[in-house]
Amino acid sequence: MERKPPRRTRERILDLSLRLFNDFGEPNVNTTLIAEEMNISPGNLYYHFKNKDDIINCVFQQFEREIDSLLAVPADRSPNVEDAWLFLHVLFELIWKYRFFYRDLNNLLANNRTLELKFKQLLTQKVKVARLLCDGLARAGELHANPREIEALATNMVVVATYWLSYSYVLDPRRFNEPDVVGAALQRGCYQVMALTAPYLTGASRELFERLAAEYLQN
Repeated sequence: MERKPPRRTRERILDLSLRLFNDFGEPNVNTTLIAEEMNISPGNLYYHFKNKDDIINCVFQQFEREIDSLLAVPADRSPNVEDAWLFLHVLFELIWKYRFFYRDLNNLLANNRTLELKFKQLLTQKVKVARLLCDGLARAGELHANPREIEALATNMVVVATYWLSYSYVLDPRRFNEPDVVGAALQRGCYQVMALTAPYLTGASRELFERLAAEYLQN
């Protein structure tokens, strides 16, 4: 078998930093700890990154690249409830992968102007995608809501998705990293967001919502 080339030090620093930020919280991790865990000198770390904010911004760039491919709706047809459910499922998995951004959000935005601007843009794009999903359902006659209601619905969907993991963490902080607890929290988050659309759904979309909800809630 052909051997894979070893990962570069810069990539390893970013991977390790993401794990440390997720496990211990961004405020509790500094460049000294990262260097120690990497078993490299602080000088070697600073050769690759100017400071901790530089590391955080580069991790966010990775997050952006992954979420950009997600924040899209079908171009060849109107989206349906299953599209929305799949979108939320993948979105929550991505939020979990980069969960420190959401858990430590206020502190990060207060101290990092670059991240402040980028996260605002990200939330704006999420609302846009949620609105497009709702508009597509409305055009198909599967969702009955006026433009003002759709705008509020799209915003509320993003608000719940953004803060759901923080809410779940408060409910069971000592067990929150356990796989079964995480899995249940992510599934419940998908349901809670989609449940916002339920009062507006009709026809086949309402039936599909009920079926998917039953599948998610029984797991």
